[in-house]
Amino acid sequence: MNPDPAAYALRLGDDALILSHRLAEWSSRAPVLEEDIALTNIGLDLLGQARALLTYAGEADGTGRSEDDLAYLRSEGEFTNCQLVEQPNGDFAVTMARQLFFSAYQLELYRRLAVSSDPTLAAVAAKAVKEVDYHVDHAAGWVVRLGDGTEESHRRMQAGIERMWPFTFELFESDELTGQLGANGVAVDPAVLRPAWEACVTAVFTDATLQRPSDGWRPSGGRRGVHSEHLGFLLAEMQHLHRCHPGATW
Repeated sequence: MNPDPAAYALRLGDDALILSHRLAEWSSRAPVLEEDIALTNIGLDLLGQARALLTYAGEADGTGRSEDDLAYLRSEGEFTNCQLVEQPNGDFAVTMARQLFFSAYQLELYRRLAVSSDPTLAAVAAKAVKEVDYHVDHAAGWVVRLGDGTEESHRRMQAGIERMWPFTFELFESDELTGQLGANGVAVDPAVLRPAWEACVTAVFTDATLQRPSDGWRPSGGRRGVHSEHLGFLLAEMQHLHRCHPGATW
């Protein structure tokens, strides 16, 4: 079978899987109880997307690997998620900056992917777009609340967006895979998503009285398995139980 759709589904699934784990780290630690529940639910939405995409990737590449195999039995260099989603939570402002940037990107991606010529990818995107629309609203609401709040909350929110900003450029990098699949109507060229993404986050910055960070350092390589030092620690935690009890079932 053609491995290219599998590789594409894998990178989208990895994005969702790794960010879902990061959000799960807020469980019982969020600033208020309502937010504890909200972040858990967003993480579960992302986990559902990851399960569908990883299952499809294992089927489409002909290896017969399950979603569990792909989530728990790959090494750091085999993951193809963008580096943004693996960044540590930091304080709440950093988490909300990361969530706004990724959700705004994912919303534009899924809107276009919902008409993919690949029926499985189209179905996953059509369902997920409704979830991600809420994710954007939720993150934007917090960015505005913190940015246009107290002097301290404004300072932290500005620091949060500046911390996460360099990792956003990788979201819109095109490569041979997206070029080939985009020409066939299967995938979406990431580069075309940036204008709408820019408009979304700029509007939030304006409402939040935040300054757009200056462009500079642009880390990259996640799609090729090149990651920050943080992913290895995340995977060690996420994969520990499965690797300690191979083949175990509930």
